[in-house]
Amino acid sequence: MTEIEVKKTQESLQDRLAQVVELLQRQRVVEDLTHRQEGHHHDLVENLVHRQNLVELQRKLDDLHSADVAYILEALPLDDRLTVWQLVKAERDGDILLEVSDSVRETLIADMDDHELLAAAKEMDADELADLAPELPRDVVHELMETLDAQQRERVRSALSYDEEQVGALMDFEMVTIREDVSLEVVLRYLRRLKELPGHTDKLFVVDYDGILKGVLPIKRLLVNDPEKQVAEVMADDPVVFQPEEDAYDAAQAFERYDLVSAPVVDKNGRLIGRLTIDEMVDLIREESETEVLNMAGLREEEDIFASVWRSLRNRWAWLAINLITAFVASRVIGLFEGSIEKLVALAALMPIVAGIGGNSGNQTITMIVRAMALDQVSPGNTTRLMRKELAVALINGLVWGGVIGVVAYLLYGSWSLGVVMTAAMTLNLLLAALMGVLIPMTLARLGRDPAMGASVMITAMTDSGGFFIFLGLATIFLL
Repeated sequence: MTEIEVKKTQESLQDRLAQVVELLQRQRVVEDLTHRQEGHHHDLVENLVHRQNLVELQRKLDDLHSADVAYILEALPLDDRLTVWQLVKAERDGDILLEVSDSVRETLIADMDDHELLAAAKEMDADELADLAPELPRDVVHELMETLDAQQRERVRSALSYDEEQVGALMDFEMVTIREDVSLEVVLRYLRRLKELPGHTDKLFVVDYDGILKGVLPIKRLLVNDPEKQVAEVMADDPVVFQPEEDAYDAAQAFERYDLVSAPVVDKNGRLIGRLTIDEMVDLIREESETEVLNMAGLREEEDIFASVWRSLRNRWAWLAINLITAFVASRVIGLFEGSIEKLVALAALMPIVAGIGGNSGNQTITMIVRAMALDQVSPGNTTRLMRKELAVALINGLVWGGVIGVVAYLLYGSWSLGVVMTAAMTLNLLLAALMGVLIPMTLARLGRDPAMGASVMITAMTDSGGFFIFLGLATIFLL
């Protein structure tokens, strides 16, 4: 999809959201007006107008893709969201529940009774059920498992047995398998007898009679080769394969690296048990990216933008409390040099510059390190070299931009010594920012925590307190 097509799609989605919002607003206005009217036919008029608006809104929703409906639900306040959700056709509930964010899904499930949940879940495949099951009430899950056949039940239990960050939790069980000792013509006849191919089928999986994976047959090879050839002659016998215990994010990186659309998942004995598809990998990468951004800001979990005040408070308070403590420490550092600031008022005007530039530089470093760690580019063998490189970058930036602000300080206050102190303080604080930008995520990782967790808050605290101490300390020593 080109950039222009993407832009058109996004604009179209925004237009659809605006249309839904307009219909909801129109319904509220009309209801308000009819409530004010008096007369014998008041109830009848109100009912007809209400139904007319709902029918028009439902027609609009029926024309939208499930992913677009999910987007609209996420963009609506809770009352409007539940109004729209009630208008969605029951057979689409399952698809939409899988598309919305975790926080919004929770509000939708809470609005559904057990019968509605069961009806929605029955339309799902085993891997989709495994995704949704942890968020459903226990009695609903139990009743749902009873309605599945033995194979489906075993597949759901298998997917649920893996951690959500493992390949096994994301694998799909819908796939096409063939034998290696048949001709391509036989394979083509077999495919024509199928009602439809599973989504994202770019290859067929070649297995023996025991289910052991022997290779894969890409669809493009099937189409361009002589139909009389055997599968064994055309198949690729060295495909990229995964095991269910592997880290899902590593698998996502492999999909990006090898341009995969689907890939087989095998057990320790090489038996084919499922497959991974590109749609799951894209969702995983997006979720990981969103989680990393939230963690760096000190948010504990994804938050529904229209969540209650109390829920939002619970999500945000922890790192705000930590930030309050660090800010208090920074204020105490300034308090140590009150006498110096009273004697040279220029210090009060200049010290936020040192802290601010240091915080920005530290966030740049920490972002690069967290990204490198996510891509497994950081190892014990290159940590020292990485540290030297970041310190060198900080030193050069400190001398250059510290020199610039030093000249500005000289021009403003007519003191060359103040300019030198400003340059030195800027350089030292950038070196501190680089050091902490490398050490903070690495220390968090060594402690078994997410390297991005609260990293932005911590690096800002270090550069603020450190910057104030360095600048005011140097000024006290050399200027007073």
